[in-house]
Amino acid sequence: QVQLVESGGGLAQAGGSLRLACAPSGRTLSRYAMSWFRQAPGKERTRVASISTTGISTYYSDSVKGRFTISRDNGKNTVYLQMNSLKPEDTAVYYCAANLGGAPSRWSEYDYWGQGTQVTVSS
Repeated sequence: QVQLVESGGGLAQAGGSLRLACAPSGRTLSRYAMSWFRQAPGKERTRVASISTTGISTYYSDSVKGRFTISRDNGKNTVYLQMNSLKPEDTAVYYCAANLGGAPSRWSEYDYWGQGTQVTVSS
């Protein structure tokens, strides 16, 4: 069983930056495609960014493209989400997810999930 642990959330001002990290306990992440999702109150959980096992291929939602960067360090067994130029609408709980069979768009198709970390952006 893999447990994913997110860290790095918190409070930021609009225009500021935060970096989220996701690390597993119990297993290496190198064989898993990884994604970050987010869920704001009253809204669906949506995919923000994904990265392939090698890190060569990435995906970004239109809402974060050009502002967020997903990366992974397989040596440190950690996946990151660098968030720049934050906006109040980025406020949400952010979740990392791991999947052996690529990076689907629906959260329900992932093998493992973290507990989430809160990101709050003030205007």
